[in-house]
Amino acid sequence: MQIDWLTVVAQIVNFLVLVWLLQRLLYRPITDAMARREHRIETRLSEARAARAEVEAETEKLRAQRQDLEARREEALREARQSASDLRRELEEDLRKEMEARRRTWEAHLKDARDDFAARLRQRAGHQVVDIVARVLRDYAGSDLAGQVADTFVDRLANLDAEARGRLKAAAARADGPVRVESSVPLRPAARSQITRAIHAHIAPDMGVDYGEDDGLLLGLRLSVGEQTVEWSAARFLGRLETTLDEVIEGGGIHRTVRRPESAESG
Repeated sequence: MQIDWLTVVAQIVNFLVLVWLLQRLLYRPITDAMARREHRIETRLSEARAARAEVEAETEKLRAQRQDLEARREEALREARQSASDLRRELEEDLRKEMEARRRTWEAHLKDARDDFAARLRQRAGHQVVDIVARVLRDYAGSDLAGQVADTFVDRLANLDAEARGRLKAAAARADGPVRVESSVPLRPAARSQITRAIHAHIAPDMGVDYGEDDGLLLGLRLSVGEQTVEWSAARFLGRLETTLDEVIEGGGIHRTVRRPESAESG
């Protein structure tokens, strides 16, 4: 068998031309297209990684901001709760002080009204007692009221105990002025003379005596020798009445401490 070298050469040439054409027209465009596509993919991947990193950074930033906001919110809530608690305590304290002030004011007004009522009641009762005593003395004594007062005073002065008489004598020895005698009703000259003789006999023989009136004695006499004072008046009749009045007042819901007028002697 003979080899047609011309045909072989032609086939080789055709094969090389085919390879060159494939390389030129098919393989290189395909590889170039693949390279370009790979580059685009890599670029997009890089952009995606960058975007992902940016998103993660933004997410972290937002997370930090959220934590900061939560912390600030908790702090604001704590401050608000503390402020509300302080305000409540302040309002409660102000309310307590206001209620206490109102209570004191009410008690003061109540005390004033109570004292005024008690004073008017005692005054009215005292005048009634004076009227009753005056009627009794006028009906049964058979003499004037002032004379009865003077007689009673002289008897009481004569019957003073030794200690009270000693105090009056000592006061008279130290006194610079006269003895003072005050009565609830005007005394007649005879009654004044009777009292003056009793004072000279029992206290100070040479002292002068001044006379005056004091409606507050409520049918009685007061003897003032220097700093010593002796009083006999109808006030002792008011002691029991005032106790009864206190019970009535306390029974009506008003409680107070009453200072009773001295009914016998004071020094």
